[in-house]
Amino acid sequence: MPTPLATRALQCWQEMTEHFHFAVPSAFVVMPDHVHGIVFFGKADTTTEQSGTFGPQRQNLASVVRGFTLGVKAWATRQHLEFVWQAGYYDRVTRDENELEKARQYILNNPTQWSANQDKPDGLFR
Repeated sequence: MPTPLATRALQCWQEMTEHFHFAVPSAFVVMPDHVHGIVFFGKADTTTEQSGTFGPQRQNLASVVRGFTLGVKAWATRQHLEFVWQAGYYDRVTRDENELEKARQYILNNPTQWSANQDKPDGLFR
């Protein structure tokens, strides 16, 4: 049974497109002390006028992750729940369908793998 905090994390994940129209959430799982997720970016390819310049920073992965984590943290604060996210995150670009399927399977199988490893703590999502 998911905790209220885990339920809120899932809700924020599912609402991602409401805040970032170009970000399409896919596979997702809440683990006892971390989350895994796949996000597709549905932005049109554009080029900047000068090579080596960056596009809008509000439309990148960091802004999407920041919005997601802020949504969960703000809710936890309003509920008077002690909660902190770890600093940073691990990201990876999948280059083909095979790699994407491996990532999806890893996410789907992660809860089973976690249960098999009894040395890990229950963490904050307990």
